[in-house]
Amino acid sequence: MQAALGLMRRMPPKHSETALSALLSLLPHHSSDLLSQVDQPLQILCDVESGKEFILCEYNRDADSYRSPWSNKYHPLLVDGPYPSPELRKLEIEANEVFSIYRDQYYEGGISSVYMWEDDNESFVACFLIKKDGSKTAQGRRGYLEEGAWDAIHVIEVGPEEEGIAHYCLTSTIMLSLTTDNESSGTFNLSGSIRRQMNMDLATEEGHLCNMGKMIEEMEGKLRNSLDQVYFGKTKEMVCTLRPPSEVVMRLPDS
Repeated sequence: MQAALGLMRRMPPKHSETALSALLSLLPHHSSDLLSQVDQPLQILCDVESGKEFILCEYNRDADSYRSPWSNKYHPLLVDGPYPSPELRKLEIEANEVFSIYRDQYYEGGISSVYMWEDDNESFVACFLIKKDGSKTAQGRRGYLEEGAWDAIHVIEVGPEEEGIAHYCLTSTIMLSLTTDNESSGTFNLSGSIRRQMNMDLATEEGHLCNMGKMIEEMEGKLRNSLDQVYFGKTKEMVCTLRPPSEVVMRLPDS
């Protein structure tokens, strides 16, 4: 099981679905653990009732159906699926509205979904998802990428409130893949994923949603910087070392 998880951590996101399917066939007795611990590129489904798209993941799935955050109904229809309590559902609706604004300001489009459910410790867990298709045939407003996808998964475990303080544990995963294919840059493919965790004890006077939003905003900033330094920075350094730009090649003096 540990070897399988290690393999999936090193697998490019665009190939993770195929790799996971192969592992499930090899390790059927670990299928539940693999599905719960391995993050896959996010998929999208349209809620016919609301006319809005929502993101599919393990956190809104029951059997082969997925719950929409907009209509609170399962697609395909599932009668006895789990639902959040009325109070938590109210917070979920507000979170989806606020997170849509956040997504549009930071990502210039894309799709977002927020799901919440009660846990066993008299508290709750929230999952914030963002998917941005940056290819020139989708939502890539600048048209630089032949293919491109950014998938963000933020899972926050909220502990019971004690004396106006609650403990928040945020686990964030970013999956990035991009491909260029044009005359100026040639064909280039880059993909990878990064995961980080953050724990904070915060006052709840401004509400859970405000605290969770601040944590996600801070974490996404750190993850973007890490991706810029690790993936793009190291790749640029390697390419420039192997094939230095012509303008920086020193000319030998005339003899």
